[in-house]
Amino acid sequence: MPEILEDIEAVLIDLDGTIFVGDKLIPGAADAIENLRRGNIPMRFGTNISRMPRTALVERLCEMGLKVELEEVLTAPLAAASWLERKGLWNLALRVGPDTYADFAHFTMNETSPQAVVVGDMGKDWDFTMLNEAFQHIMDGAEFIALHRNPYWNTGTGLALDAGAFVTALEYATKKEAIILGKPSRAFFVAAAKSMGIDLFNMAVVGDDLKTDIEGANACDAASILVRTGKFREDDLYLRETKPNLILDSIASLPTALGVGFS
Repeated sequence: MPEILEDIEAVLIDLDGTIFVGDKLIPGAADAIENLRRGNIPMRFGTNISRMPRTALVERLCEMGLKVELEEVLTAPLAAASWLERKGLWNLALRVGPDTYADFAHFTMNETSPQAVVVGDMGKDWDFTMLNEAFQHIMDGAEFIALHRNPYWNTGTGLALDAGAFVTALEYATKKEAIILGKPSRAFFVAAAKSMGIDLFNMAVVGDDLKTDIEGANACDAASILVRTGKFREDDLYLRETKPNLILDSIASLPTALGVGFS
């Protein structure tokens, strides 16, 4: 039985690699979430996925066998949209998947003189022209926004480059550091805790990524739980200084680790 973390009132759970890989739930994931609900543990699902809007993501989870409410899902595109609204940046050059444009529908798409360039995961849609135009916009003064800096993700059939590779390329070329608005930005974790009405130190962050999930959680004093699924690689535990508070084989062990069902 895994160690039990104390004083945890709510959880922020990663999706891709933690709840599902490819188009299948991690074994035991649906039961784990149901057990947490029975234990009255508030939860949010926090993700850097930028290949689809939140509505499509919730539908996809339902198709895989996991029912979640729309308001339970926090995404990097929506975090970015909220930040851009507050800053009054309404003219955008988007470098995200075509479906994700729905999360930015109330903005103006501007490839001539955008106020901000927003970079997310475009998969095979990336080409030199799109990358070079983003470079030129940033050099001309547009704000450089990145939904995340994930280097790769597990497609279910193998690893594939993620948006971080292109964000890093643009940073190198422009000599400007991107503003990261998904995980591991503190603002993302603060928003999750605030939405559940708890303090950060009473929230556990669960994920498969030592950088975005664990390092982000540690930096804002939330508890960190690493799962050995998705993009997890055993070597990362020795190559990175970041250490989680707890390591689980998978999300299936989470209820036990939080003491759900125990007195």
